[in-house]
Amino acid sequence: MLDIKQIRENPQLIQERLNSRGNSYDIQPLLELNQQQRELEAQRTQLQARSNEIAKLIPEKIKSGSEPKGSEIMALRSEGSSVKAEIGNIETQEKEIISQINTLVMAFPNLPSESTPSGKNEDENVEVRCWGDDYIPQNTEILPHWEIGEKLGILNTERAVKIAQSRFVALIGAGAALERALIQFMLDRQVAAGYVEIIPPVLINTESLTATGQLPKFAEESFKCANDDLWLSPTAEVPVTNLYRGEILSDEDLPIYHCAYTPCFRREAGSYGRDMRGLIRLHQFNKVEMVKFVHPDNSFAELEKMVGNAEAILQELNLPYRVIELCTGDLGFSATKTYDLDVWLPSSGKYREISSCSNCLDFQARRGNIRFKEKGKKGTQFVHTLNGSGLAVGRTMAAVLEITSNPMER
Repeated sequence: MLDIKQIRENPQLIQERLNSRGNSYDIQPLLELNQQQRELEAQRTQLQARSNEIAKLIPEKIKSGSEPKGSEIMALRSEGSSVKAEIGNIETQEKEIISQINTLVMAFPNLPSESTPSGKNEDENVEVRCWGDDYIPQNTEILPHWEIGEKLGILNTERAVKIAQSRFVALIGAGAALERALIQFMLDRQVAAGYVEIIPPVLINTESLTATGQLPKFAEESFKCANDDLWLSPTAEVPVTNLYRGEILSDEDLPIYHCAYTPCFRREAGSYGRDMRGLIRLHQFNKVEMVKFVHPDNSFAELEKMVGNAEAILQELNLPYRVIELCTGDLGFSATKTYDLDVWLPSSGKYREISSCSNCLDFQARRGNIRFKEKGKKGTQFVHTLNGSGLAVGRTMAAVLEITSNPMER
């Protein structure tokens, strides 16, 4: 969530940075509502002062000899009642305006960082580096991973469709073992890098999704339980970030590193016709996630370290990849700066995203009210949160199958 004070004090800058995302975000209605709220607040404060003054004045006048039911006291009582009624009316107006403000501000994405490259869409993302060219197979006849998996008898989509629907897969025998081994490998490496492992709930409430920015914008992307305020988690970022929602941490607690394996669930709304086969775009998939809570001074350095943690997994598996810095028009809703790691898939002859690492600054912390108190300083500050895939397990399996594949007859 953006800071309303920052919007009010720097409207032109905020509008420009929102515009750099390529969508139509208009802060003017928010500014007008905020001005109305501030005016009402000033009126209420003034009226409350008068109400307090009357409350003190009545006993003082009675003590000095005024009749409790005399005209002077009755006039003060009448004025007091009128003032209280007016305060109540203003409070009702304030409540409605604050609700409108919250609705508007929740719809605004995070501001791109000053170092984020400017661009309209993914075509203008910036390649930072590549790794592992030597591991790219020269054979151009490699089957796609789903055909390899079907030939080996370790992957079956037809039976998964029978159980659920399209975009689900059943892993069998060595396929199930490979998936499990990759999860354990990723967790072990992230724990060795300093992350504390979490097994969080995968059913999460609306407040948790709202805090991390999935709601209200991405409701259609998520699966919701019909009879409860519970949703299937789209990523472990959500439950892990919300571990500290509403809390005040100590600066001595920071940084906090967590990693978590969870199944993830997404509708993939709007992506029909894309990657209908294989392990690339499923409704249910496994992922190991990294989440950080850090001091605001260190978040960009922590992002670079997080990218390195994800890269280390790919390097140890000898999977060629590239690092891409997303431009302003391709940033996720909650991110201020993001690096994607794209793994090479020989069958398609192109790179595909396998990890996305983002710095969200205080955007999620404001929505979830996650603060810390710094020793020797007054008040509290919002932490900065970061998240990244370490890695998407199914896509890792797809890359392993294709990179290590021998020529096979089609």
